[in-house]
Amino acid sequence: MARKRINVLFHEARKAALIGRQDRANRYVEMARKMGMRYNVPLPSSFRRRVCNRCYSYMLPSSTCRVRLNRGKLVTRCCACGSINRYVYNR
Repeated sequence: MARKRINVLFHEARKAALIGRQDRANRYVEMARKMGMRYNVPLPSSFRRRVCNRCYSYMLPSSTCRVRLNRGKLVTRCCACGSINRYVYNR
């Protein structure tokens, strides 16, 4: 039940970020994280990559984060706090 609700909240966060409501998107992410902590359900890895590890804001490429490819890594930089997240990818 909690996983379904987390999925719904992340889809709503994406919709809110696309129309420019970043505050609402961040609130949906906060609610999803709290629900995951309350019911001991981890966020899926696809959703974890869409959240900043430092300020927990929703990251939408080209508007709230910068995405670059660098030496076999996907590098995302949050525009809100400036933190950098690196993920390995296969070519």
